[in-house]
This record gives sequence, C-alpha cells and structure tokens, in this order.
Amino acid sequence: MSGFEIIEHTADIGIRAWGRDMNEAFEEAALGMFSIMADVKRAEEVGEAVIKVENEDWEGLLVDWLSELLYAFDADRLFLKRFRVEIDAKERLMLTGHAYGELYNPEKHGMGMEIKAVTYHMVEADPEKAEIKVLFDI
Repeated sequence: MSGFEIIEHTADIGIRAWGRDMNEAFEEAALGMFSIMADVKRAEEVGEAVIKVENEDWEGLLVDWLSELLYAFDADRLFLKRFRVEIDAKERLMLTGHAYGELYNPEKHGMGMEIKAVTYHMVEADPEKAEIKVLFDI
C-alpha cells in the first residue's frame, strides 16, 4: 500500500513515494531520504524528534518537511528510521511529524550518499493519488 523507490537523475538522486494518504506518502519520502544516506535497518529507535512545518502548498510542505529532517541529521547527527506524520489541510497545510532513531554512527549505519539539500526541481505532490516525487542535491 505504501512505499518508495529511488529514482536516478542526471547529477542528483530522488525518490518517488506513495501511500494510502498524504501522511503515509510523506512518511515514506522521509524513509527514502534516510535510506539514501545510510542503512536504516541498522538504526534503533532510542530517541524522538518532533518537527512542525506549515506551507501554502503540498510541494512546499514536502520540501520543508524533508529539509527540517535533513537539518536534524546535519546539525544534531540524528539518523532517523521511522516517521509518523499528521497533516492538517484546512486553511493552511500544517504538518506535525514524529521521527524516531538514534545518533548517527558511520561504523554501525554505514555510509551512503551525502544529501546536501532538498530541491524544488521537479518536485511533485499529488494528494488525490497520495504520490510525491522529490529530488535531492548530492
């Protein structure tokens, strides 16, 4: 029902993610991003990060969500493996996300590709199909 796939792009890498709803699609996008960076199967859920973002459109919300998670990795070395997202889509899109994982350890988690940024290039978010696509600057 939900999942993600890694997509290749000229000098970047990206993911296509889907779910039963946009909450699941955003969760899968986050899992996909961290799967590119290292082996999420080796991470344990010993800590939690709470992320709140809001935006006027789905694409902006997606970029903001993933950018905040990337910041948590870069600044605090949080390597996250499980995500729970709740999106309130009334007047303005508001996302509250809970992310679970532990401090990054390259010996334990391995080293994948370094993601420098989440881009707006070719970003897509389709709430009717609960599908998203996003590219990362590597």
